[in-house]
Formats: sequence, C-alpha cells, structure tokens
Amino acid sequence: MKIKPGIYLFLSAMLFSLSSYGKEELTGLFSARVSKINVEGGLVRVRAQFDNVRYLNKKDKVSFWDVHHPLIRCTAYVVGKSNDYFTIRVPDYKSCLRGVTMSLGRYLQFYSQDLANNIAMGRELVDILLKKRLAIQGKVSRNQKDLDSYTEKVNAINERYKLLREKLESEWREELGLIEDDRLVSLRNFKDLQMRLDELDLKLQKYKIEDENLVTDRWSLDPRLFYKK
Repeated sequence: MKIKPGIYLFLSAMLFSLSSYGKEELTGLFSARVSKINVEGGLVRVRAQFDNVRYLNKKDKVSFWDVHHPLIRCTAYVVGKSNDYFTIRVPDYKSCLRGVTMSLGRYLQFYSQDLANNIAMGRELVDILLKKRLAIQGKVSRNQKDLDSYTEKVNAINERYKLLREKLESEWREELGLIEDDRLVSLRNFKDLQMRLDELDLKLQKYKIEDENLVTDRWSLDPRLFYKK
C-alpha cells in the first residue's frame, strides 16, 4: 500500500515533533483547531478537546506551529478559557503568519511548559490526595467494621436478654403458680374451719345454759318497780 506524499509529510512532521520532547515534556504538548480569529487584536480562539486542558491557565505561555512545519513556531499567551475553548493573544501576529498558516478549522500543534509544570504540580497534588484518600478509606473500613460489630453486639445482647426474659417469665409464672396453690389450700382450710366454727356456734346456741332460771319483770302500773319471778 502506497502512502500519499502529503500524508507522509504530515506523519513525518508529527513523529519529528514528538521525538523532540522527553516523557515529562510531552504533557505540555497538545493539538487544537482554530475556531475564531481576531486579526486586529491578534487574538485566536482554539478548540482543545483533551482533559488536561483544565491545567492551562490565563497568562500561561504557549508556542504553536503548523503540523507540516514543526520548526517554525509562534509564541502566544492565554488570555481566556472555557470548558472546550481557550483564547490566546499572539504579540507579533503579522510575523507569525509568515511561518504559520492560520485559518478557521486549521489544525495546529501547541506546546506549553507552563502546562507541563501545572500538570506536574497537579500530579503531586493528586498523589497527596490519593494518600489522604487511602488513609481515610482505611478509617472508613475500620469504622464500618465497628458499626458491623456494633450491630452484631446489639443482636447478641438482645438474644441474651430475650432468653433471660423468657427464663424470668417462666420463673415468674412458676412462682405465681405456687402462690396460687398455697392460696387455694389456705382457702379450702379457711372454708373448712369456718364451717366447723358455724357448726360449733349452732351447737353452743342449742346447748346454751343461763346462770339462773328467774327472769326480771316489772309492775305494769309502776315502770320503776322491777322484780324477778
């Protein structure tokens, strides 16, 4: 399969551009397309669709070039940014146009040492955050185990006191049963004794003996006069 000369030159330029940067410096290399040009102000808005664009800040210095001519570069500074776009100001815009073709939709390559530095600082921050997250995650796991063991302990105590409650209720019913048995025995004895007492009272009434046989009476015409007869 033959490669067209234009594509061959494009790939060669890309490989040359990438080979001129070390591993750390590659974090400052990215591509973007021109979306708007303000010639009078020397402003160029480009669309960059890569996640690390969040580390590109205002006042950061960038250099850019045509992918077909990686040795001819222009210098610019970031003056504004949004989620997918950022705007650069090219101080020497007219001179830049002599070496870099800029038009709407043009594909350009960029490099920013500030971006590489910002990403390096971001990596350090991410490492710190990951270590903190790991430490907190360990505490979360321990606390989760404590919470799980708390539930198990509560369930164990509930089960223990459930058995104790059932045992106490059984003993309580048994004690009440014994007391009820004693009450029934006492009631039966009471009724028996009461019946015997009533029988004795009847017999005593029947066989009652007075101290004397004379009774006291009074004269009907004189209520103050009493005598026995």
